[in-house]
Amino acid sequence: MIPNPYDWFFRLGRLIFSVLICLMPSVSAAPITTGWIPLFKGVEYMTGTNTQSSGEFTSLMVAHLIRVDLSDPDIQLLPTPQITNYLANSRETSGQTVSRFVKTHGLQLGVNANFFSPTDYYMPEGTPMQLSGLAISDGTLVSVANATYSACVLFDMNRTARIIEDNWPAGPTNGVLHALAGDYPLVVNGVNISRRYLNTAGVVHEQHPRTAFGVSQDGKTLYIVCIDGRQDHSVGAFDYETAAWMLLAGAYNAVNMDGGGSTTLVMEDSIGEPLRLNASSAVADSGKERTVGSHLGILAKPIPGFINDLKVVASDEGATLSWTTLTDATASVELGTSNPPDPVTRFTGSSGTTHSVQITGLKPGLGYYFQAVSVANGNRHETPIKFFRTTRTVVSTEVVPLNAEWRYTTANLNNTAWTTTDYVDTGWKGPGAALLWANASAAGSTLDPNLLGERMPNNAATGFPYTTYSFRTHFKANEVSAGATLSVSAYIDDGAVFYLNGREIHRIRMPAAPAEILNATFATGLPCSGNADCTDDFIVPVDGILRAGDNVLAVEVHNSSARSSDITLGVTVTLEVPASRPPAITIHRNSEIITLDWVGTGFLLQQADTPSGPWTTRAGAPPTPPVRILEATTTRYYRLSR
Repeated sequence: MIPNPYDWFFRLGRLIFSVLICLMPSVSAAPITTGWIPLFKGVEYMTGTNTQSSGEFTSLMVAHLIRVDLSDPDIQLLPTPQITNYLANSRETSGQTVSRFVKTHGLQLGVNANFFSPTDYYMPEGTPMQLSGLAISDGTLVSVANATYSACVLFDMNRTARIIEDNWPAGPTNGVLHALAGDYPLVVNGVNISRRYLNTAGVVHEQHPRTAFGVSQDGKTLYIVCIDGRQDHSVGAFDYETAAWMLLAGAYNAVNMDGGGSTTLVMEDSIGEPLRLNASSAVADSGKERTVGSHLGILAKPIPGFINDLKVVASDEGATLSWTTLTDATASVELGTSNPPDPVTRFTGSSGTTHSVQITGLKPGLGYYFQAVSVANGNRHETPIKFFRTTRTVVSTEVVPLNAEWRYTTANLNNTAWTTTDYVDTGWKGPGAALLWANASAAGSTLDPNLLGERMPNNAATGFPYTTYSFRTHFKANEVSAGATLSVSAYIDDGAVFYLNGREIHRIRMPAAPAEILNATFATGLPCSGNADCTDDFIVPVDGILRAGDNVLAVEVHNSSARSSDITLGVTVTLEVPASRPPAITIHRNSEIITLDWVGTGFLLQQADTPSGPWTTRAGAPPTPPVRILEATTTRYYRLSR
């Protein structure tokens, strides 16, 4: 098997920090670096450690360096775009962790950027943020320049970068495609200017985790440096040390960006999931990334290899995988539901340089791990392990709206059948509409007043909410189909157990099953930043539990302690019933021959000269794919029909 350096990096990516820690006990007069490692086409990564005082480096630290070739035509940049209902100087962006930003936008790399407010560490994702200094995303102004955060990184329409060390008064932004701002320059025209900050007052100039952006002299290379801090393996960096790392990387100009708990560098791993490259101090403190208001994302293509242009088109019960190879080779896919795939199911395709493999017999809505494999001249070539999820075509009906009415009680219901359909709850309080809540504060809940519904009583003996509140509501299902699920989105403070028609279906922040849940049981954690201002979302299968006609959803909500100040419930439930639809068609063209392929059988291939029809069944088309058709220059449209 021919080694794949791209695959090697991903397999070892999670070991980077242990390797660095092993290096640190050695004594060196200069930083230890790994050398540049290709991550994606046009994107390289290097790590460095400093083990003793020498020259510009006086602290124990670990640095993570990124080099981006802006002249690569496949590189695209994405600063955080405007939030919906944008309002300058207040509601400018939507807060996200860097990992969520990378995942949401399908990026290959992401890092934090501008300073922002509010600056609480763990604000709920989606919180409106205001940025500090200039920010432009895809030519759209997100945040205006100011005097305090005046050092800017600008990218023009050709993605050529330049740094303005003091953009105040603000200069024109004509022709600027992207812009981000830090608070002061570190490197100016190849010179480390940062020792002058040693005598400058301000916490920002002390030793901290650091994020910095730099550019080359010709503006064709972007450098990103993230330095770990506030941890045993890396204490953080002073400004002049950050600048020294920038010069080591190759930057000609550089600027200090938001750092501290915000410093987070994330890449997309081989199965499309976010992977943190640095050791975030926020994660070290709490296990969670900080929600930040400003990011810089990078879109890049995989490093070219023997196998290229890998694409996956998934359907409810299968998928079509296609790729190209540099020379004639075989094609197969090794697939399973675990990582690595074990056991492996193998699907094969035809030989050549353009490959298509049909995968059948999969389950709707399930995730699968796979490797594309091609063999040429006896040598096996394979992709890193990848991931896809089959689609799940459903008909959705909201059966419990957020403002549904619930009956509730604070009574001890241990050893009673209160979750069943025939239980009589007419003596309970309510009905009240969500959000149902209780709070020890006389001023009321801090949650969004537009969501608040009925306020429930506190325990008069303590002045705090009861440990447990129990709720019931009814909903109707018009029909029951195999494979039906309930999709639930719930505001829960602090933990909860859900029941459908007397059967437990889900637990949130409660002791795991089979532990018995009693009235005095405390929740095991807190939602979001401690309040129910974000949702817990889950999907549960309900075959054998859901009934045609009347159903009862019961929920018991538990506080995390006897003196927890609030408790909340708000639930939206959607019934999803499987629905069949024709699969997607993949089209491959070789000169005047086109090959139409899809997953599944029993479909009629239809064609038309315009998208609006008329559509006719293709005469002589075989009943199973693939279908090969001789086409000249005529434009023709195809679809599948039952």
